[in-house]
Amino acid sequence: MSDLLLQPLTLPNGTSLRNRLAKSAMSEALGTVDNHVTDALARLYAAWSAGGTGLLITGNVMVDRRALGEPHNVVLENDKDMPLLKAWAKAATAHGTACWMQLNHPGKQAPKGLNQETVAPSAIGFGEELSRFFDVPRELTLAEIEDIIRRFGQAAALAKEAGFSGVQIHGAHGYLVSQFLSARHNQRQDSFGGSEANRRRFVLDVYRSIREAVGPDFPVGIKLNSADFQKGGFSEEESMHLIDALSEVGIDLIEISGGTYESPKMSVGIKQSTREREAYFLDFAEKVRARVKTPLMVTGGFRTRQGMLDALGSGSLDIIGVARPLAIDPQFSARILKGGEAQYSTPERITTGIAAIDRMALMEVAWYGRQLRRLAAGKATKPRESALASLTKVLLASGWNTYRTRRARA
Repeated sequence: MSDLLLQPLTLPNGTSLRNRLAKSAMSEALGTVDNHVTDALARLYAAWSAGGTGLLITGNVMVDRRALGEPHNVVLENDKDMPLLKAWAKAATAHGTACWMQLNHPGKQAPKGLNQETVAPSAIGFGEELSRFFDVPRELTLAEIEDIIRRFGQAAALAKEAGFSGVQIHGAHGYLVSQFLSARHNQRQDSFGGSEANRRRFVLDVYRSIREAVGPDFPVGIKLNSADFQKGGFSEEESMHLIDALSEVGIDLIEISGGTYESPKMSVGIKQSTREREAYFLDFAEKVRARVKTPLMVTGGFRTRQGMLDALGSGSLDIIGVARPLAIDPQFSARILKGGEAQYSTPERITTGIAAIDRMALMEVAWYGRQLRRLAAGKATKPRESALASLTKVLLASGWNTYRTRRARA
């Protein structure tokens, strides 16, 4: 049992990961105001690469400059940033670490005022609580859908050229791929909507576009919701059917998570018994493992070495995904792999005392994002930073950065 975390893992395409710990994606928001790569990304990933984690997955890199998820996203549309991309990849893959670039399109999940317009599978806005933060989107045309699919492949080819070890499609947490999968958000009546099979078409076409662009030997993974926990949304049964389809076409790794900003299962609403077991989505992973042999990564809740060993020992998953512990300690994986435990306790939840904010996952992203920016600047993290103080600073910065982003593209 004590050796399970140290065992290498061979993926379906023959690529090997050096151990069973992976950094799940966290949005760094360390690009320039006009969405180019910066040296800060190389510094941040150099710290993680030196920390012993076998696989690093970047925060969401956007495939379309017109569709940002937040200010300071990196956008990958062409090779203009290739020297900086190569520096980022080189830093991230030092010490035998693999680094995959996560590719994303936000769809309608983009803050008001950030983009000229927001687009989605259907012209359906978010619920009442989130409507103050997000505009009602315009429905994508078929030509626009095909262009986005092409952009995913183009970005993957550029990531490969830069020296990244693989790519991951962001298909979770309410972004565009997730929106296409959900009958709640995708009410199209053409070949990309209506039936469950049609709603799967977008992500399968994205996978094929990427595979065609990078070839059979370059790892391609996906991050998926076990369900989005919304009435009329993406169900667990539908997730199973999608995983069957992805396995059939040859996906190399499936990361299981869950929830959206409207129903943030990845941050709140977890039962105490599940928290104690640590693996939030292990029950779902057990069902998936009974259906497919594709390597599985489960992210959500892991904090202790024993919790990780228990999950791996169950045979239900192949890779332990961690994020928040690495945001406050880049050496977290090294401590675990050497038989130790976390240096810092990870806050159970980041709460401000403002009910409307605390019911959503936005504060979780903002608080941990501030820790990443400290690491990227070569500073120590602040594991006990006040959530309310952090919120104030984030809101001020977000408003200013949204304005600067709009001006940069005017």
